[in-house]
Amino acid sequence: MVSTASAAPIHSDDDSAKRRQILDGARAVFLEFGFDGASMGEIARAAGVSKGTLYVYFADKNSLFCEIVEQESMAQGMLSFEFVPERDIEATLRAFGSAYIALICNPRGASAIRTVMAIAERMPEIGRRYYQRVIANTIGRFARYLEGQVAAGALTIDDCELAAAQFMQACQATLFLPFIFQTAEPPCPERIAGVVDSATRMFLAAYRAEPGAGS
Repeated sequence: MVSTASAAPIHSDDDSAKRRQILDGARAVFLEFGFDGASMGEIARAAGVSKGTLYVYFADKNSLFCEIVEQESMAQGMLSFEFVPERDIEATLRAFGSAYIALICNPRGASAIRTVMAIAERMPEIGRRYYQRVIANTIGRFARYLEGQVAAGALTIDDCELAAAQFMQACQATLFLPFIFQTAEPPCPERIAGVVDSATRMFLAAYRAEPGAGS
């Protein structure tokens, strides 16, 4: 077994391209065989590199999978969604909810979620990393937007983090769990829009400030 310390740091452009090549091959192998079924030999073959080259970049299967989770986490972390304070709240909720469900209910994202869930008990650091980078990050950004709307007098919320999580869970209703457990296909945009519309109406019924409140 090659120790984690033996993996040399990689910096050059050529090495970065090789690293991406390895990660692409590993992602395909993990997708097909799962974490337990994947081997470094199979990953090397899928990436088109020797096992010796593979070990230059990654000490073991765990470190390779952690890197892929890191990439998937960044891809799913809602970094591209802009919470614009001046935008209409209802429009923002609908746009955010639809974008959020589209991200978590796609085949590539689902594969990462299922794999992380399957190994989180044995490798809790991966579960924690994924949760912090994806779920907690999204809740936190959304909660900060809600805090701004509370300060502006548009919403009345005591716990914005709780409210953010409530809205995200409401958007998942009937969509995420059937999909992640493979009893349903990815939801169509019309179905997503319908569920998000319901979640938005529920959220605003609970948290929209009454006219004249605080004046």
